[in-house]
Amino acid sequence: MKKNTVKDLCMIAVFAAIISIVGQFSIPLPGGVPMTLQTLIIALAGAVLGSKKGFWSTVIYILIGAIGVPVFAGWTGGIGAIMGMTGGFLVSFPLIALFTGLGDEIGVRLSVSAGARGRKVISSVSLLIGVLVGYVVNYAVGSVWFMAVAQSNLATALTACVIPFIPTSILKAVLVLILGPVLKHSLEKAHVLEVRRTAAV
Repeated sequence: MKKNTVKDLCMIAVFAAIISIVGQFSIPLPGGVPMTLQTLIIALAGAVLGSKKGFWSTVIYILIGAIGVPVFAGWTGGIGAIMGMTGGFLVSFPLIALFTGLGDEIGVRLSVSAGARGRKVISSVSLLIGVLVGYVVNYAVGSVWFMAVAQSNLATALTACVIPFIPTSILKAVLVLILGPVLKHSLEKAHVLEVRRTAAV
């Protein structure tokens, strides 16, 4: 097995573990959808590991929970948790990492011919768009799933699944924009991650 493959698998496992841990720091809300730090770490997984490895780190997290390990919010686990009202958010978590990673990778590709300042601006804007797209998709899937399971209307779903989370989603996106490039650069400098000059989408 190649050395880089071992490192990649280790980093995927590390982020899956971190997602599991931060999921326990949750704030219950009246609508039934808890507020957690998971979406911040999941987006960081995409920004740091890239779209593919970030995606798989989140898939592994979901699979661990699906077999019954209590890694979901509130120390829950099992298929029952996935099939519940918040299941749509869980199953679409990997898409947050995927779109965030794609945003970062597209930014790298588009900024190759730009100057130092231009590269930073293009990369930052592309990463931010990727994070926001991931969050929007997550909330869209989560809301539709919530409506189906709770048999509620769109207004109720938006009140429970979207509106209370908009301010924190914006804050998380900004944190990913700040922390993502720093963490990725530090891990690349430490030779924990392979340096990504360009990226395949």
